[in-house]
Amino acid sequence: MSSNVLSTVREAVPRLSSSEARVAEAIIADPTLVVDLTITDLARVCGTSLSTVARFCQTLGYSGYREFRMEVASAVSREAAERDRFGIANADIDPDDTAADVVAKIAFHEVLAIEQTVGGLDMAVLDGVVDAIVAGAHVDLYGFGSSGLTAQDLQQKLFRIGISAFCSVDVHLALVSAALRGPGDVAIGISHSGLTAETNHALEVAREAGATTVAVTNSPESPIAELAEFVLMTHARESSYRVGAMSSRIAQLAVVDFLFVRLAQRMGDSVAEPLQRTFEVTATHRVGPRRRPV
Repeated sequence: MSSNVLSTVREAVPRLSSSEARVAEAIIADPTLVVDLTITDLARVCGTSLSTVARFCQTLGYSGYREFRMEVASAVSREAAERDRFGIANADIDPDDTAADVVAKIAFHEVLAIEQTVGGLDMAVLDGVVDAIVAGAHVDLYGFGSSGLTAQDLQQKLFRIGISAFCSVDVHLALVSAALRGPGDVAIGISHSGLTAETNHALEVAREAGATTVAVTNSPESPIAELAEFVLMTHARESSYRVGAMSSRIAQLAVVDFLFVRLAQRMGDSVAEPLQRTFEVTATHRVGPRRRPV
């Protein structure tokens, strides 16, 4: 279960019945409904039965509405405290917001994404991925669109410590590399929704070839999660003005940093030499400080 009940509700929608999904969507739109309403009143607002609401709570892993209500109240209180910290009345970006409002609201969403990702991260899974990479011969990384930037970031980091890694934004090259993987190799697919066809296809090909498969996703019930032996979860909620990946990208990059630092820690002193060598070889391409004319 997610460390945040509101994230759990959002993640559960694809596997709920239509009547349960109506309850979830009402709660996502206004979590305070649960705080303010009895189970009978909530059922009436959602146009469903009392038993459906009770079943919805149990589907999410709670004993009943009372336990679920307490968790939602706690989550709502925490988010209200976070909004106060950033000085915002609500988290959604409005057309008439000032520049300061927009900056504060985006910062709120991105900090919340990192905090909730940390809270929901399975440390045993993280170390399992680290073990597989340390023991493996090669790492393939698949990601397209905004997730492709995350994949490229991890590939660059792995390169810096001498780990063989490949990432390509060309889906054909990604599939060719996936087909050439085998036992001992690691394939990592990155997709916020878990529904990106190109990423899922490449991960499926790598799995069939014998590679250890890893997914970095915001959706534990998605197709990419079903393809992976290890699933590293993010918990990011985009603002209503989602013109591009923002909170989701920040959450993914945080997971990449957790993975990389844990990997460097596990490898010990052996990472020092490749880091130094790669630093020195690029040092001549840095512009030095300007000197004042004499």
